[in-house]
Amino acid sequence: MAAQVLALGLGAVTASGCVWYLPALADLRAGADRPVSRRLSAAACVTGWATAAATALLLLLGVPARPLLAVAAAGAGAAIGLRLRAAVRRRREEREDAACWSALHAAPPRAGHRPARYAFARGLGGGLALALAAALLLAWGRAHGVSALLAVAAPVALAGCALLVAALRAVPAPAGRGGVRGVR
Repeated sequence: MAAQVLALGLGAVTASGCVWYLPALADLRAGADRPVSRRLSAAACVTGWATAAATALLLLLGVPARPLLAVAAAGAGAAIGLRLRAAVRRRREEREDAACWSALHAAPPRAGHRPARYAFARGLGGGLALALAAALLLAWGRAHGVSALLAVAAPVALAGCALLVAALRAVPAPAGRGGVRGVR
C-alpha cells in the first residue's frame, strides 16, 4: 500500500473524528467551568487526534519510517499519559465528593453508567490504533523482515483480547434477593 493512500485514509478518519475532538475542544475552552479530570480527558482526546492528523501529514510528505513512528509513538504516549492522569484525578474527585456527602450525613447521588459514546470512542480509538499498527507493519515491515502473517496476526490478537475484556466487563451485576432483576 502506498504511503499516500494510507495518509489519505488516516486523514479521512481524522476529519470524521470531529465528533470527539470538537466537544473536547469545547471542554478545554470552558476552562475552570469543567472539572480538572474532564479537562485532562479532553486534552488526551485532542492530543490523540492531533497525533493522527500529524501522522497523516507526515505520511503525505513522505517522511521516512523511523521519524514517523517516533512522532506517532510520542503522541500516543502523551495521549495515554493524559488519559491515565484524568482517570486518577477523577477517582480523587469522586472520593472528595463522597467525603462531602458523608459530612452532610446524606447518601451521595447514584453514579450512573458512563455514557455509551465513551465506550464506543474507546473501542473505536483502539481499533484505529490497531489498524494503524497493522498498516505500518505491512507497509514498512516487509522491508525490515516482518512477515505479513505477523503483521496481521498481532493486531488481530490484541483486538481479540480487547473484545474479551469488553465482554467480561459487560456481564451484568448479580440480581437482588428475588433472583431476577426487578422482581421481588
